[in-house]
Amino acid sequence: MITIYGDPISGNCLKVKWTAERLGVPFIWKNVDILKGESRTPAFLEMNSAGQVPTVVFADGRALAQSNAIILHLAEGSVLIPPDPYERAKMLEWLFWEQYSHEPAVAVARFQMKYLGKPREALDPRLLERGEAALRRLDTQLAGRRYLVGEALSLADIALVAYTRMAGDGGFRLSDYPAVRAWVSRLEAELPIEDPR
Repeated sequence: MITIYGDPISGNCLKVKWTAERLGVPFIWKNVDILKGESRTPAFLEMNSAGQVPTVVFADGRALAQSNAIILHLAEGSVLIPPDPYERAKMLEWLFWEQYSHEPAVAVARFQMKYLGKPREALDPRLLERGEAALRRLDTQLAGRRYLVGEALSLADIALVAYTRMAGDGGFRLSDYPAVRAWVSRLEAELPIEDPR
């Protein structure tokens, strides 16, 4: 059995939990409160020197960090990774984009407003512009589609819905992105999503 060390306020942690649940992978969840610095303790840093959640520890004691690396490992050979090489590459494209262009804007705005108490007008305007651009790109991709890649749920959807569904906490209006809003609603019904707030 694997142990997932994570904080339920983190979309990066939730996508690991949702992937494991979707695939029926048994796990133990260990809460790590990032707001209290619990990922920076000597014991945690020994397990993951980056001091970040999520971290997964396998039955043999090996640890793996970085949410998208973890979900790729968990989903190896499953229906969550498209069998077609091009669609698999497109899924990876969305995973890389999620960590480089989406999460650093949408999740950071959410963290600053919800957990640091900043008003929207105090946020860096470039942060908000990048978040809006990310949501527009998602909306364009999802127009007339059920999923980001191909005709079935993939890791791209799980990775991107994690913070997208909480974008309102960062001052973004999902009502401005109807295809995204419909996609979020579908995935909330399809995945074992619980509200961490």
